[in-house]
Amino acid sequence: MSKFSLQVGLTPEGTCSYLPGQQERLGVAMEQELHSPLGYQTLIRLGFRRSGGTIYKPMCNACNACQPLRINAKEFAPSKSQKRILNKISSFTYKLKNEMDEEWFELYDRYISTRHQTGSMFPANKDQFFEFSHAEWLPNHFLHIYENDTLIAIAVTDILSDSISAMYTFFEPLHPLSLGTVSILIQLKLCIELNKNWLYPGYQIDDCPAMKYKDRYKPNQKLVNMVWQG
Repeated sequence: MSKFSLQVGLTPEGTCSYLPGQQERLGVAMEQELHSPLGYQTLIRLGFRRSGGTIYKPMCNACNACQPLRINAKEFAPSKSQKRILNKISSFTYKLKNEMDEEWFELYDRYISTRHQTGSMFPANKDQFFEFSHAEWLPNHFLHIYENDTLIAIAVTDILSDSISAMYTFFEPLHPLSLGTVSILIQLKLCIELNKNWLYPGYQIDDCPAMKYKDRYKPNQKLVNMVWQG
């Protein structure tokens, strides 16, 4: 796929979900040829992400705060705090599955009800989550994380040709450990196991506390002026 056409449709402007006072607009990939695992691998390198089967990229008129970021999995060097977490989860187990465990919705409901009561996904809805997490053109994978055989987190994890994309994670909301961090650390382990170079965790937004954590995983690169730099 060295040559391809890329048609992008623009959504109407709307209120930004991350930065107060800002308007957001998305560019949506229209070319059906690119709605495939190989096509998505190409587009994720260009800063796109997916929501369900829709491949999108922020294309806002007055803001470029959303920075695509990727972590170099093969050179990842955990910080002191990340090493402490890795030591604490040495007994955790994880498994990549094509379907979620039966108790997934109870976990998801607790997570949404505790952490995201003001978000667009509240109240938790099975059909809405299925539409959000699945894409017909991409094999679906769900990373299950267990503590003492108890399910504590699920990460929707897209497996691509040279990378893994951390699409969405939900977890036991009152767990004493930061299970969002745990899921990223385990996905970095998974990259090594599957011989993938990169983990794409989504957009880094420096001025949004909920979206600025991704830069803590080193080394990483940001897509600046369509060039990966880091």
